[in-house]
Amino acid sequence: MSNEKKKKLPPQAQEYQSFQQDREVKRPVFKNCIKAFLVGGTICLIGQIITTFYIYFFNFTEQTAGNPTVATLIFITMLLTGFGVYDHIGQFAGAGTAVPVTGFGNAVISSAIEHRTEGFILGVGGSMLKLAGPVIVYGVFSAFIVALIKTILIQWGGL
Repeated sequence: MSNEKKKKLPPQAQEYQSFQQDREVKRPVFKNCIKAFLVGGTICLIGQIITTFYIYFFNFTEQTAGNPTVATLIFITMLLTGFGVYDHIGQFAGAGTAVPVTGFGNAVISSAIEHRTEGFILGVGGSMLKLAGPVIVYGVFSAFIVALIKTILIQWGGL
């Protein structure tokens, strides 16, 4: 805050701001970024290992191995969330666990676990769809728009 604005504040507000700044917890931003990068990268490495496993043992191609890899990662995340392990990883890594598809799986199963006392239909199913629904709708819609643009460009001879 500039000195000009500090002068206009009443003395109590200035004292409070000084008090607040002295006690503000300094966040280790660089350390948090490194942890997020390493954990997110490890999750992606595990995804690559799973993809390679599907290609080598089940004769998938690089293009077709993506869907079962995503499903496997989400399944593993849901198991880890159910056992309470993924929450500890998320506390340690922060955004490193939220960015890959595993963050989506964790968010879906966490809301389902939280509302399980309300029943399977309205509690578990309804809570999962509150989060998953908009993500799926916007994902499908954006994929449709991109495919439409690509089709138009191909038809006009642009690609």
